[in-house]
Amino acid sequence: MDTEALRSFVRAAELGQFQHAADELGVTQQAVSKRIAALERSLGVRLFSRTTRGVELTLDGQALLPHARGIVAGVERAVAAVRPGSRALRIDVLGLRSAQAVVLHDYWRSHPGIDLDVVTLRANDPRVAVAAVEAGDVDASFRTVTDPAALPPGVQMIHAFHSPLDLLVGPRHPLAGARKVTPRQLRKHRIWVPGIAPGSEWAEFYDELTTAFDLRIDAAGPHFGDEVLLDTLADSADVATLVGARDRYIWPTHHDLRRIPVVDPILAYPLSLILPSTNPHPGLRGIITHLAGLPALPQTAWLPSWAVPGAARRE
Repeated sequence: MDTEALRSFVRAAELGQFQHAADELGVTQQAVSKRIAALERSLGVRLFSRTTRGVELTLDGQALLPHARGIVAGVERAVAAVRPGSRALRIDVLGLRSAQAVVLHDYWRSHPGIDLDVVTLRANDPRVAVAAVEAGDVDASFRTVTDPAALPPGVQMIHAFHSPLDLLVGPRHPLAGARKVTPRQLRKHRIWVPGIAPGSEWAEFYDELTTAFDLRIDAAGPHFGDEVLLDTLADSADVATLVGARDRYIWPTHHDLRRIPVVDPILAYPLSLILPSTNPHPGLRGIITHLAGLPALPQTAWLPSWAVPGAARRE
């Protein structure tokens, strides 16, 4: 089987567009299309269906993807075994402006000699990240499997850090002038978090948060990107959202958005690191030590039920 065709298939599946896969692989879109067409002919199935946004995996494509990842990762390991030097430490984060990326950047600034490759798998389902770690496609992933018993042999999950949440509002919102807010004050206010994927760790988090504090979490509509969300907040007198205190968001000055800490209790999202149980990349040791040194949450903090046992949890 043509490993370059499999590589093209994997990247197109992860990125959702042939052009993006071609840009990453350093070839033309036509070359990616031809490789995947040849792969489909050899297998006798369709792997992708086209949509207005790009391409999506068919059921056959979904079945092939984890195996294809394993083959591609195996080829990369084989090449690395005979190539001078070693591959960079590859870590998956939810987004390049997320708290995970910020923490990794802080670590890199204090350890500039580390060869670090920060990637995003662009998948809401944490099982995709687990499969990527299991296959060796990435060395670690900042994702959480809310049922650790579901992890396959050879993969482990450790606590990384807790991410406190801030309320983000526009200048006309009723809470815009507050220096801090409590969960009780958020009741009946519309908190818009578009694009919460069913079955994702975020869906479980917001389900528990809504139940615990009687909040009005609105997940209506697709997530068209941070820019659209920030534009909506700036123009609205009643829409707010929740963001991580370490997340980096950039908006035009005239938006005049306000980040307001949520306190009494702090609402915190528990972030985990998924990595191999045996023979992890040696570069992970320093990052795990760095994570252990991050400030702990105060006792007046709320965490979901699936957070690390013994962590602070109050309502």
